[in-house]
Amino acid sequence: MKVSTSHLRSVRYTGLAPGPRLIVTGAVHGNETAGTRGIERVLAEIERGEIDIVRGTVSFVPVCNPLAYTRGQRMGDRNLNRRLQPTATPQDFEDRIANALCPLLASHDVLLDLHSFRSPGQPFVMRGPADNHGALEPFAHAREEAELARHVGVQRVVDGWLAAYAQGVARRRARGLTPGAVHEDPGYGVGTTEYMRSQGGWCVTLECGQHDDPAAPDVAHHAIRQTLALLGLAEGIALQPPPARFECLTLVEVIDRHHAEDRFTQPWKSFDPVAAGQPIAQRADGSAVLAPCDGYIVFPDVSAQPGHEWFYWAQPSQRPL
Repeated sequence: MKVSTSHLRSVRYTGLAPGPRLIVTGAVHGNETAGTRGIERVLAEIERGEIDIVRGTVSFVPVCNPLAYTRGQRMGDRNLNRRLQPTATPQDFEDRIANALCPLLASHDVLLDLHSFRSPGQPFVMRGPADNHGALEPFAHAREEAELARHVGVQRVVDGWLAAYAQGVARRRARGLTPGAVHEDPGYGVGTTEYMRSQGGWCVTLECGQHDDPAAPDVAHHAIRQTLALLGLAEGIALQPPPARFECLTLVEVIDRHHAEDRFTQPWKSFDPVAAGQPIAQRADGSAVLAPCDGYIVFPDVSAQPGHEWFYWAQPSQRPL
């Protein structure tokens, strides 16, 4: 598929009966193409008449970041999935994409955001916070998100992203890092799903597997079809029962890299279990980073810059599906 960097392509189908408005996004990061491939397959099935959109609206954005996609890399000028918001004074390519993507997100009720990850591992889904009236991420659709998370076809469910990110911001400020740096702004943690929730919608992020896993597009394809069936938008798809068991985890803390010579003790992968007191990393000054309790490593980033998020710490969630 040829992709232009001069426009943002979306494909919309509107049923003739009322229903919810769904948007499905792929390649928010340009090297995460499982969602793009899954969307392409579903579009072909609709065009062949195998899926019929009969209610509501569904919009597909196969490639959210065309610049990063054409380069085959995670980012174009910057990370589109951070500090996602419209701006009257766009400074880079991602700002211009945000000015097109944010209104599109806001015009829908539900978002299925399709991603992949770098290390080997099983697919997982990320949901938002519990219903709350707090200042960070007020929300009122936790039940709907849980139901969607149950039906996308995976068994690991993760929550707590923005709260953990905001806690990391507070730590950076306490350490006296450069005032005004983007990684000191809680709003820098806002991506597609956080923006969607801020506009009154609800959503999940599905991490479909490792970037190059040939099964990852199948995970995306299945999730799109099941989402269409769950929301009642389409005919021609049977809604399958959810798995009998789920592993529910919450991100409780983000640990930053302080120095370029900070090193992990081993090549960690996301969701590797770690026992209380086990060494996770060693700082440049020789001090050890120890596991505070039994838990899991999530999103370890060996290329993290000093002062930025290095890995997340997860524990079992108190929010079963």
